[in-house]
Amino acid sequence: MAGAKQPPASGKQDLEEALLQIAQQHHHQSLRHRQQTERAKKDALRSAVRVADVLVDTVDGEAHKLFVNEKRIELEARALLSAVTRYRKQTDQWLAATNEINSALKEIGDFENWMKIMDFECKGINAAIRNIHQS
Repeated sequence: MAGAKQPPASGKQDLEEALLQIAQQHHHQSLRHRQQTERAKKDALRSAVRVADVLVDTVDGEAHKLFVNEKRIELEARALLSAVTRYRKQTDQWLAATNEINSALKEIGDFENWMKIMDFECKGINAAIRNIHQS
């Protein structure tokens, strides 16, 4: 190979320029790919953040609804307990009034019975006096 010709200097320079150009193209493509990858990564991250925000908002909204419903149920339970207490007092008052009426009716019945007995005894006394008076 000693007899082989050396390529002219311009050929060597063309090869170096071609290699340099290929290296630059590779470098630019690598930069573009890196930028696209970074952009895609940032887009994916933004999308993930949006999805997370939507999910959190949805869960928070549902949790808020549950909290509001729980408070409403607690208020209704308190109102119901208050109404039950009020009705119990009213029922106790009605029961006391009914017992008083029953006692009054019993007294009236006792008085009526006493009046019948007194009427019967008065008639007996009256008959005895008439018998005495007629004799």
